[in-house]
Amino acid sequence: MSRFPAPPNPQRWAFAFTALVTATTVPGYAQVAPKRVHVVDKNAPTVVRAEEISGRPERELNLDRDVEIVRDKTRVTADTACFRHVEDEMEAKGHVRIWRFGDYYTGDEVKLNLESGKGYLLNPTYQLELNHAQGKAQRVNFINEDEAVVIDGTYSTCQGPNPDWYLKSSTLNLDSGRDVGVAGKTVVYFKNVPLIGTPALSFSLSGARRSGWLPPIPGFGSKGRAELTVPYYFNIAPNRDLTVYPRLIARRGVQLGAHGRYIGETDAGSYAGDTFVEYLPNDKQADKDRWMIMSNHTQAIAKDWSYGWNVRAASDDNYPNDFSKTVAGSAERQLLRELRSDYRGEYWSLSARVQKYQVLQDPAAITDPSLFVTRPYDRLPAVNFHAARYDVGGFDWQVDAEATSFWHPTAIRGNRMVAIPQISYPIIGPSFFVTPKVMLNASAYQLEAHDGREARSLTRTVPTVSLDSGLVFERDSTLFGRAATQTLEPRLFYVKTPYRDQTDFPVFDTAASTFNFSQIFSENRFVGSDRVGDANQVTAAVVSRFLESSGAERLRLAFGQRFYFSDQRVQLGSTTASQDSKSDMLLAATGRISESWGVDSAVQYNPSDRRVVSSNFALNWMPGPKKVLNLGARFLRDSVNTTTGLANNDGFKNVDLSSQWPLTDRWFGVGRISYSLKDNKILESLVGLEYNGDCWVFRMGAQRFVTTARQASTPIFFQLELNGLSKFGIGNPLEALRNSIPGYQRLNEGSNRH
Repeated sequence: MSRFPAPPNPQRWAFAFTALVTATTVPGYAQVAPKRVHVVDKNAPTVVRAEEISGRPERELNLDRDVEIVRDKTRVTADTACFRHVEDEMEAKGHVRIWRFGDYYTGDEVKLNLESGKGYLLNPTYQLELNHAQGKAQRVNFINEDEAVVIDGTYSTCQGPNPDWYLKSSTLNLDSGRDVGVAGKTVVYFKNVPLIGTPALSFSLSGARRSGWLPPIPGFGSKGRAELTVPYYFNIAPNRDLTVYPRLIARRGVQLGAHGRYIGETDAGSYAGDTFVEYLPNDKQADKDRWMIMSNHTQAIAKDWSYGWNVRAASDDNYPNDFSKTVAGSAERQLLRELRSDYRGEYWSLSARVQKYQVLQDPAAITDPSLFVTRPYDRLPAVNFHAARYDVGGFDWQVDAEATSFWHPTAIRGNRMVAIPQISYPIIGPSFFVTPKVMLNASAYQLEAHDGREARSLTRTVPTVSLDSGLVFERDSTLFGRAATQTLEPRLFYVKTPYRDQTDFPVFDTAASTFNFSQIFSENRFVGSDRVGDANQVTAAVVSRFLESSGAERLRLAFGQRFYFSDQRVQLGSTTASQDSKSDMLLAATGRISESWGVDSAVQYNPSDRRVVSSNFALNWMPGPKKVLNLGARFLRDSVNTTTGLANNDGFKNVDLSSQWPLTDRWFGVGRISYSLKDNKILESLVGLEYNGDCWVFRMGAQRFVTTARQASTPIFFQLELNGLSKFGIGNPLEALRNSIPGYQRLNEGSNRH
């Protein structure tokens, strides 16, 4: 059924003639999109119809009974009307109905100039095409084709004669050309109860971004202190905006904040970035100024040449504890400050960067050293070079090189140069591949004097040979009753790297790789260039995939294990050489096995001890819109310090459950709980309710998350969102729900909103 009544087209006596129509020029407005553009046909004729027509066609026509007057996109029906040809003006009375560029009006009496679009309508009701808004008033003044002023009227995006919410204004200027509504002396009603009053109010008619004050946001900080945020939004252009806000924090003072975003194009290429700044002068509890800044930027300088920065900084260690409102914000303890530049050629790339870190320590680390956050090395600077060519006479070659100066306030400092050339010869057939490869790791260190040792130079050259091979078999199969192609892909990967004593070499940026399917097919078991692991080993793996006829992968099953022909002597720190003859087993299953079910799982199993070392399981069920259930479990066994023989308390056993689910036709439940079975405590939780009122949505709930080892935050939120107008409430529930519930969908997704 059509939202607006269909315009009539009665077959009666009719009279038509041509009149000139002047299009109204729409003034520019901060480049806000989208706008409704009225295309007016200046040569369109004026058509009049009625049961009875009298008067002089070249001067004035009197129309009675079932009157209809049409000019281009404007159509008027009424009981009686008078049309004046010279003035190009009409007056109509009795059951007046107007269709005007898609908008629909009813009223008692109308006067309208068809050329300029100027006129008025008494006792009107209206419905707008742009955002399906409606209202009623004492009078509507038509300024031009785009603009109308509603006098003593109402406005709502709810449908029906008794809308759930509406605003009532002394004047309401609706400008579809500029996509803006401006109201004066306004009261917003919800369920006929006054919600908020304001001397002036402006909003976007289409839900597009525009400048103005946003509703005040009361809330609670990470330590439960009451606060009030009053943001102002600057819609500078479609590709840049700025939000500034003062925030009154009980017992601390007034914090000032700003968040700017931008994206654009230059002759050289694109650029993008965003900056977030907070500043609290003279924190009354800490008795000092508090601040934080986060900024990132990328920009093309010229063709294939770009630069950028990434800056994170805070005034003190406790800033995340006192002011963070998200799990990610409270967990960020290593703040990176980086400036970089990149240049690309056809077959090579060069990057240079400077990196410094600020480490924010957990206050509990003073009494619990296990909570101490290790400070990474600064790179002042680091230069990386990469070059590669493929299928050069059948050969693939690649060269990676870097030169880095490492700095640390307490540890050994020095410079490192590394070059890693490699060459391979892939042999690929319809159902097999064999790839032999040779590579060389050449490193040179220049170390400063430290801890009683003099400055010294070190060099190291380590060759590596590898052979990667695999087969691919296919057969027709089914997966949960659906036709599919199943593959069987066995793979063998052999690596030989001789032993080199590296105990005198520092560890600037190197760690042991996580044992997973990506790592077992790499030549080096370390991430970073300070250690090159000795190897005489073969990795055996089998992968089976289920593919649809379109080629989409529905399910992947994998199994892999590594077998060692000699001991692994190169280690980090003072650990002893590994003497195992084989690695743990890896098993994995992942895929979107149906339209509603998804699974992602991995298990690391030690066959010698007959126990699981680590596991990760995630199940996702989405049977329909706004229905999602996520179940996850993660496990890591405590490791053992091979030097002391004591257990490292670095394991965990967590379960995670999150969901968005309809409770009734309109009520939806949302929630998440992340629980540590090892420590018997909740790590993160969220519970809430949402109500979909079609033209409005209500959300309420609470969230709890850990900010430090011994502190937690419990913010509450509730929010009333009036589609097409604004949001009112405490906190930012949408951000919390999106971050906590994978697959969460807004109840009013696609609706007009501000």
